[in-house]
Amino acid sequence: MKDKLSGQVDLTRLWDPASAPGLIASLGLRSPLLARDESATCAIVGSPRFHHPEDESSVRASGPAAALLACWQKNGTELCSRIGGAYALAIVDARRQCVFLAVDRFAIETLCYRSDQRTLAFSDRADCVPGRSDELDPQAIFDYLYFHMIPAPRTIFSGVRRLPAAHALLVDRQGARAIRHWPLRFDEQHRLPFEASRDRFRKLVRDGVADEIDGHPRVGAFLSGGTDSSTVAGMLGEVTGQAAAAYSIGFEADGYDEMEYARIAARHFGCQHHEYYVTPADLLASMPAVARHHDQPFGNSSALPAYYCARIAQADGCSKLLAGDGGDELFGGNSRYALQRVFEFYHAVPQGMRRAIEPLCEDGSVLRRIPGLRQATGYVRHSRVPMPDRLQSFNLLMQLDPAKVLSADFLARIDLAEPSRHMQATWGECRAPSLINRMLAYDWRYTLADSDLPKVRGATAMAGIAVGYPLLSDRLTDFSMTLPANWKLRRFKLRWFFKEALRGYLPDEILTKKKKGFGLPFGVWATRNPALKQFAADSLHSLATRGIVRPDFVARLLADHLPEHPGYYGEMVWILTMLEQWLRGHGAAEVSA
Repeated sequence: MKDKLSGQVDLTRLWDPASAPGLIASLGLRSPLLARDESATCAIVGSPRFHHPEDESSVRASGPAAALLACWQKNGTELCSRIGGAYALAIVDARRQCVFLAVDRFAIETLCYRSDQRTLAFSDRADCVPGRSDELDPQAIFDYLYFHMIPAPRTIFSGVRRLPAAHALLVDRQGARAIRHWPLRFDEQHRLPFEASRDRFRKLVRDGVADEIDGHPRVGAFLSGGTDSSTVAGMLGEVTGQAAAAYSIGFEADGYDEMEYARIAARHFGCQHHEYYVTPADLLASMPAVARHHDQPFGNSSALPAYYCARIAQADGCSKLLAGDGGDELFGGNSRYALQRVFEFYHAVPQGMRRAIEPLCEDGSVLRRIPGLRQATGYVRHSRVPMPDRLQSFNLLMQLDPAKVLSADFLARIDLAEPSRHMQATWGECRAPSLINRMLAYDWRYTLADSDLPKVRGATAMAGIAVGYPLLSDRLTDFSMTLPANWKLRRFKLRWFFKEALRGYLPDEILTKKKKGFGLPFGVWATRNPALKQFAADSLHSLATRGIVRPDFVARLLADHLPEHPGYYGEMVWILTMLEQWLRGHGAAEVSA
């Protein structure tokens, strides 16, 4: 796959005042947008938006890359506080003798890099960073099996790092240091009347849609039938004054198909509705290509239906699709938010009483063998786990036991505690008083930046179509951070404000439905479709020869676990299959020691 933004800088020349100006003139940066002056050059990808009118006027006069370079010359590393939107940028400055890399708030655009004493190389794709090693990082493979993706800053390639969302990297004579350029500050004391907040919210959503369609002759919308995608599709019709083109995916599998709700939304807003039913044959035809397209192993199973959705939109003449990602993570829509509130109640129990209760809930306790009391002891056991580790209490890999899944040699090369440290560091970045806002900020990293956005970005790029996220506009994000915490999670009611603000706009059936999205019935199909079953089995048995997973676990997973609980164990079969397909597509490079 080709990258959009890449470059390589000889740092020894940059540190040398005599040769640095010549370096700027000769830099071979690759980017859709480039600008250069006598001392620096700027390369960008995406569509940065300036917060200040004088910067916007500079964009109109000279283009976004030149405007960014001028802003850098005035503001240095404070540049990112003056811009928003979706972007990745690289600036090489001979006068300051530094290189500055940055990505937007949610890493809608990405940037990977490697650095040593002599060279800094970067690309928007991990597999395209100039001069990278083909050796794979075993810890990254473990992280993939744990999270079903590889959280930044690690990548699958040894020595290559990815900028986390809302971060920049400054490389100068003092070394390389990461900078968080967008602080996570929630205003939990802010109070506005509901009506004023509702009207402001609706306007911001509409403005976000209008900003995303600018310059595209035909824009469509993903439509799953949930509140987010239905809102975006409805607003798209309002902004354009035409019936919105909406695209939906269905599955012939009980409990997975949501086409009924997509049809309700389409009828309500008068959309031009296009439907496609993904089949097991589609999986067989596309899984290898979807796996290969990503720059590292990626296990979000919604990537494949999202790809088919984007493909039919592109064939229908759309140059861009609008996605509803962000509504849950800005306004409190994921079911785990309510569940964690239940667990937090335990911490209001007096400490002395907890000390008396907790020994009765250990593994050897007789209470664990009494029906009814077992559930109560389980509640105590889970409540005792501190956040954010509690969010992974039911992690699939850990439930299966890494020692039973992974080979002894592979286990000896990785750190089982690394994911926990990564989560704790991410959790610590947000100091909001309320549990709900801390969970939202946590999900901006793991759910949005590292999982859902790469899923949609990859699916649309494969289909040859652009994508926009109106619900992640800077203004709507800033607005969400000023809402009272109990407007996001009111007792146990998820996204209370979001739904109440759209009452009367969205159909009641959409407001009350349970969230599913484009969930894929892979496990169910893998037990019923012989060709798909064989494809998965071949992939897993091949993976077992690479020294990562144990052959006896693969045999047990396919023969016993998957047939007994296809919905649950199908996820493990999926992520292992996609790992093997990625390894094949990228030449099965060796895992480094």
